[in-house]
Amino acid sequence: MLTFTSGQLEAWLVQYLWPFIRIGACFMTAPIFGAQFVPPRVRLLLAGAITLIVAPLVPGSQVVPFSLAGVIVTAQQLIIGLAIGFTLQLVFDALSMGGQLLSNSMGLGFAFNVDPLRGTSTPVIGTLYMLLVTLTFLALDGHLMLVESLVQGFHTMPVGEAGFNSVSMWSMASWGTELFAGSLMVALPGMTALLIVNVAFGVMSRAAPTLNLFAIGFPISLIFGLIIIYIGLPAVQSTFVGSLERAFELIGALTQR
Repeated sequence: MLTFTSGQLEAWLVQYLWPFIRIGACFMTAPIFGAQFVPPRVRLLLAGAITLIVAPLVPGSQVVPFSLAGVIVTAQQLIIGLAIGFTLQLVFDALSMGGQLLSNSMGLGFAFNVDPLRGTSTPVIGTLYMLLVTLTFLALDGHLMLVESLVQGFHTMPVGEAGFNSVSMWSMASWGTELFAGSLMVALPGMTALLIVNVAFGVMSRAAPTLNLFAIGFPISLIFGLIIIYIGLPAVQSTFVGSLERAFELIGALTQR
């Protein structure tokens, strides 16, 4: 008959619980893993499977689970996991926001579609960019890089009461600018080109007041917008890859103690 002591149970709990919390929290906010179409049970099973593989390889902790220090450690692991997933999610949101800005400029602000990652309504260009960067993320093995960053983080920032310092928190706050910088890098060239088209229509309306710009301007703006999107797809992809590299660099810096 197998018998287990309370010390053995606490050791197993320390070894598996806190890594599971960090990995599970990351999967709650990370792109692809935290998508609306991924059932919570699948997310939990995936986090549990990775924990079973990773936990025996990471340094253990001497903190007692059912204590004040244990509560602090639990909160720290939750914050670390959420921060890692949130860092990557901002890269995807930047591309989606850029697509929304471009949709409004070309007259497609009223055309909404369901975002497969969030389950909410977004302009069609934002959904197009989101699908493009999702496929690029998977093609570059970004999901495997995320798991690798999580595993390396347990060695560079082991489970313990010490979490993010003030420098790391400021780096996370500064990373929020990537949402606006990335969206402008994607949408600004197209918005500038469409602005030139609209200015040209304004000049035409002054030269020919009887010209019905509502009947002519919208189709032409839409055609120019689609051409600009087609030409700018490689630039969107390269912008996403650059932002993704900076995101993983930030994750590596955040998990350094």
